[in-house]
Amino acid sequence: MSAVPSKPEPLVLTADRVTAVVSPRDGGRLASLVVGGRELLVTDGGGDPMQWGAFPMAPYAGRIRRGVLRSGGREHRLPVNLGPHAIHGTVFDRPWIVDADGALSCPLGPRWPFGGFARQRFSLRAEALTCTLEVHAEDEPFPATAGFHPWFARPVELRVRPAAMYRRDEDGIPTGELVPPPAPPWDDCFVGLDTAPELAFDGGPTVTVESDADHWVIFTPDHAVCVEPQTGPPDGPNLAPELVRPAEPLSITMTIRW
Repeated sequence: MSAVPSKPEPLVLTADRVTAVVSPRDGGRLASLVVGGRELLVTDGGGDPMQWGAFPMAPYAGRIRRGVLRSGGREHRLPVNLGPHAIHGTVFDRPWIVDADGALSCPLGPRWPFGGFARQRFSLRAEALTCTLEVHAEDEPFPATAGFHPWFARPVELRVRPAAMYRRDEDGIPTGELVPPPAPPWDDCFVGLDTAPELAFDGGPTVTVESDADHWVIFTPDHAVCVEPQTGPPDGPNLAPELVRPAEPLSITMTIRW
């Protein structure tokens, strides 16, 4: 395997007949993943950073209801970027820095009311790509979730068997209640998968998306399939808060295996 930075970006990882391209300037996202000559990802979002590649979501994954974050008895107003809600964190549309050891990092920035940063690593092997994302707190703890948002390009068949799904209210936000999943199409958060989600690409490889996280948002628009491992549901920092403390980062891995 080789890792070769261009001038000055992106980072190109190669192994056998696989090429992965990471773009620090485009939110630290996986911009391309070609396996056996087949591009697996949507590579053009039409200028919308939410619509392509596989981007990191931190310090929250999915929507925060009405942009209101509650922590320690206080309410913080986050900038909204999808209707009335804040969505997908503060680092997917900001440039990342490549460290001397090849890791990527990005401050959580002024749109987040707490000091901290996100950090990513990518490891490519002949049979799989592993992405690791950490959320670090600097001075005080804060509630957070983290995840990855890959856009897999159609034509592709999704094979997944979730046990339960979060019910969504009129705002499209989980209520905390779990219900039996309906048939697709989906734009929902699932738990209790019996096996890793599998995607069979027409004329290409069959891949699995594996993670140490136990929540999965699955979105099935006409042109793509999004299989998003997350550490908690949308609005998780309010609904099911997990505190990130200094020296105790929140971590998630995603492995795309073929």
